[in-house]
Amino acid sequence: MVNQARSQFVPACGALTVDDRLTRAAQKHSSDMAAQDYFSHTSKDDRTFADRIRAEGYPRPGGENIAQGQRSAKAVMDAWMKSDGHRENILRCGFKTIGVGVDTNDFYWTQNFGF
Repeated sequence: MVNQARSQFVPACGALTVDDRLTRAAQKHSSDMAAQDYFSHTSKDDRTFADRIRAEGYPRPGGENIAQGQRSAKAVMDAWMKSDGHRENILRCGFKTIGVGVDTNDFYWTQNFGF
């Protein structure tokens, strides 16, 4: 869905490729938020998205989108595309990679982007 949006709104940017390191960081953050009952880009141990991404071995963190409560990928993408900051991350041409995680305990979503 992210690549579909990029193709529609910024076709010259090209598609993002999935990176396992970004996916691991995203999944761990979604699961951590669910397990510790918080919603923030900053983990309870004060790590930022860039800290979490680098910890998984990815050298060039770019950005992060988070959401909570949407029960489908379509619903969360619709919400992100209606939010200026989230939409900007999805459509940012400089980003080349993506990883996505979801924890279905209250549906915590994370998208991580890399350069």
